[in-house]
Amino acid sequence: MATTPKTGARANTTRAAGTTNRRRPATSTTNSTQPATRVDQVQQIAERAVLVPVGAGLIVRDTLVSNVRGLTTKYSTRQGVERELKRYERRGVTARNRFERQVRKTRTRFERDLRQRRRSVEKTVKQNRRRLEREVRTVRKDIEKQSDTLTTRVEKLVGEAQGLISSVS
Repeated sequence: MATTPKTGARANTTRAAGTTNRRRPATSTTNSTQPATRVDQVQQIAERAVLVPVGAGLIVRDTLVSNVRGLTTKYSTRQGVERELKRYERRGVTARNRFERQVRKTRTRFERDLRQRRRSVEKTVKQNRRRLEREVRTVRKDIEKQSDTLTTRVEKLVGEAQGLISSVS
């Protein structure tokens, strides 16, 4: 039982694939803003090349005009100028105070750290001094004991030697 491409299971898949292809549009979707011809495309590119810098220049001009208007309203009268100067002075005072606080805080932190390190070093030196003095006392006592022992032995030997010398004579 040989099946041909148009019969059997293959025929069903081919037909199914064919029906899905028919549902799709024949061409891909196009954007309606894209020009249809090359001339239109070139024209659109040329327009953009001119319009982009013009638009950017207009935005810069608007920003500049708005800034100048803002400055003229602030500084148009003597009172406005004085008000702005006071505002700048307050801001300067605030910045100076913040800086001074930061310097004091840093100095305090540094001094605290320095004191802690100094105490630690002094404590270590004190402990080492006590340990050294204790060792010196222990060694001194040991030397004194050995000296006393040596003195008594020498005296004993001298006494024995004198006894032997007097018995021989």
